[in-house]
Amino acid sequence: MRWSKAFIPTLRDAPADAEAVSHKLLVRAGFIRQLAAGLYSLLPLGQRTCQKIAGIVRQEMDKIGAQEFLLPALLPSDVWKESGRWSAIGEEMFRLRDRGGADLCLGMTHEEIFTSLARELRSYKELPQIWYQIQLNSRDEPRPKSVLLRAREFAMKDSYSFDLERAGLDFAFQQHLDAYRRVFERCGLEPVAVEASSGMMGGAESVEFMVPSDAGEDWIGACGACGYAANVEKATSELAPVEDADGPAAPERFATPRVRTIEQLAAFAGGAPAERQVKTLVYALDGALTLILLRGDHALNEQKLADATGARQIRPATAEEVRGALGAAPGSLGAVGVRDVPVLADEALRGRRNLTTGANQDDFHLRGVDLERDVAVGAWHDLRQVAEGEPCPACGAALRVRKTIEVGHVFKLGTRYSEALGATVLDGDGKAVPLVMGSYGIGLGRTMAAVVEACPDENGIVWPVSIAPFELAISVLNPNDARTSEVGARLYEALRGAGIDVVLDDRDERPGVKFKDAELVGIPYRLTVGPKGLEQGKVELVRRRGGARREIDVGKAAEVAIESVLEERR
Repeated sequence: MRWSKAFIPTLRDAPADAEAVSHKLLVRAGFIRQLAAGLYSLLPLGQRTCQKIAGIVRQEMDKIGAQEFLLPALLPSDVWKESGRWSAIGEEMFRLRDRGGADLCLGMTHEEIFTSLARELRSYKELPQIWYQIQLNSRDEPRPKSVLLRAREFAMKDSYSFDLERAGLDFAFQQHLDAYRRVFERCGLEPVAVEASSGMMGGAESVEFMVPSDAGEDWIGACGACGYAANVEKATSELAPVEDADGPAAPERFATPRVRTIEQLAAFAGGAPAERQVKTLVYALDGALTLILLRGDHALNEQKLADATGARQIRPATAEEVRGALGAAPGSLGAVGVRDVPVLADEALRGRRNLTTGANQDDFHLRGVDLERDVAVGAWHDLRQVAEGEPCPACGAALRVRKTIEVGHVFKLGTRYSEALGATVLDGDGKAVPLVMGSYGIGLGRTMAAVVEACPDENGIVWPVSIAPFELAISVLNPNDARTSEVGARLYEALRGAGIDVVLDDRDERPGVKFKDAELVGIPYRLTVGPKGLEQGKVELVRRRGGARREIDVGKAAEVAIESVLEERR
């Protein structure tokens, strides 16, 4: 490729609304352009990099015996209704109706479609199977941002395993874990594999691959001492035991004028520190009001609440709903004596006594509350979000809570979809049994953006050779000089002949412009060919990462450049 003929629209400045590093650099370097909120066009450089990521994914999937499919992106509602997810998934699904009145959606994921195809499997002798596709998925994100990190249309590799027994699923799951580690390593990433919530996908177990980054929107709790790591939607910690003094025989009501928050009650004379308060939240779970109790210094994790209750729709109750149910405004709420609204409590409150909570009367609270004696708790769950510095549940060392980008997620689905859609095979005894399934996803665009977030410098993107749009650029400093142009063209053909992905910068531009563009785009190596160097029989080889420079004899330049690139290929 000659730069003079390529479409590489680099920009001096980043978009005014760009916050994430990947947003700024991918736009400035000419990889992407925004079409609308959450919708992005991949320009030639972006497409080249995504195709290289896809190539790595295909190679690693082929190694574990997977077979590639291509399924429709426009899907009928029928199979989604069979699985129950047509009604379970909310506004994030794009829905439409064709001219015949049939309900359709844009695929967010393809469990139902692959499962329907698996109904053609007849016998355990055809198992195991691993099927995958690379496809555009769609999600109506309420707040799309950060370009490829939260888009409404995104490229995914999703694969599915089909086995006769749980042991087969365990093996396929491990195969994917190992394959994903190789994929991300080859892409230049070092993600953390963490325990995760299965969310709308369902199943008994899931693991996310998370890249630490301030641009991420997921938080994990991780232990540097023992390696424990989990998404905060799943993470827990070993809290220090709390000794409660004996309290009164019954809760005591006391006035707390204008006290509306945990912090205000902690500072109020006669109040209580946050760890000795009961925080009362009111949520609508599938439309039914429910009280959620937590320790005053703890925060609710809504995904934990969803997982614990199985609720499909969760939202905080409105002020009107709260007053109608409890007779008071938030800040004065409690569960003592409440019988007509279900009460769920976090495990950290189990066995606690002599605590303080709202009295369900504005400007009043209760002290001396014993959870077992005074509150009709319907169920106890782990509902709280872990916090920085809390003890690791595995070894007791301090947990670190940090932001991350999710680049991959693997699930043990079990028989949820096969039972719903009737995907069975005959086992060795001739009995029809449901297929045991796993589901495994990698975000290609997210992976590209995560690499940019992980390794930029002040000059632009720093791609690894494996996924760079070009492995090497030849900068011809004076294309109007016959000898310089001829040497640059000769090196270009030699590198192309050796299979190097090379771009020849033959533009009639100043050297500084060419160097800045090559650095901004992130091309791993650059050969500089100029009249002054050629007078001494030399060209310069520059490595993008670290900026190391070497003067090389013209006659050996192609050989040295080829060796340098091949050494870094993964």
